[in-house]
Amino acid sequence: MTRTLHIDFVSDIVCPWCVVGLGGLQAALETLKGEGIEAQVHFQPFELNPQMPAEGENIVDHIGRKYGSTPEQSAANRAMITQRAAEAWPNFAEGKAFEMRMGPDSRIWNTFDAHRLLHWAATIGPAEQKALKTALFVAHFTEGRTMTDPGVLADAAAAAGLSRDKAVEVLADDLYAAEVRAAEALWVSRGINSVPAVVVEGKWLISGGQPAAVFEEALRGMAGEL
Repeated sequence: MTRTLHIDFVSDIVCPWCVVGLGGLQAALETLKGEGIEAQVHFQPFELNPQMPAEGENIVDHIGRKYGSTPEQSAANRAMITQRAAEAWPNFAEGKAFEMRMGPDSRIWNTFDAHRLLHWAATIGPAEQKALKTALFVAHFTEGRTMTDPGVLADAAAAAGLSRDKAVEVLADDLYAAEVRAAEALWVSRGINSVPAVVVEGKWLISGGQPAAVFEEALRGMAGEL
């Protein structure tokens, strides 16, 4: 008998640990299919920097201001996360690992419009939302694009197989803004203050960018309690 878990993946598209966590989660779910355990994954909004202006902020300046890291510590951290992302997602596309190209000139962005677009994708279907989430990760971490540019976000929608024209409409009309704000407030009210936060069946929490083995063990136990 197949057991299907409901998973809410609370995250932000400029969160590198969310890339690591999603890669680990997907690898775990692929393994667990053989045990009759599947999942429906729903991506939920969380803004790491809701007050970030449209022009963004240099990553070294941002990490230094927010966490007190030196430029050297920031560089070492980027290198470590780059390796972790590649390990978590070794067959991301055409047999190649997920590639992060974060450098000292990279920027952190306001992501509210990206979350509006993800909400729209969810109204189409979970596969479409997942494809857009992945495309947004690529646009930010691999391509280093300006994530507050409506054209960039619409390009990501097209790369995910969605209608670019409809994405442009969503972004231009401020659609789903109220829904995204309500969802963000809901997850904060439930105690989520860092991401990625993987909420299973609305009652179990797996925090952080965990490797596949950690997700496997946790999800196996949770499925056994259903």
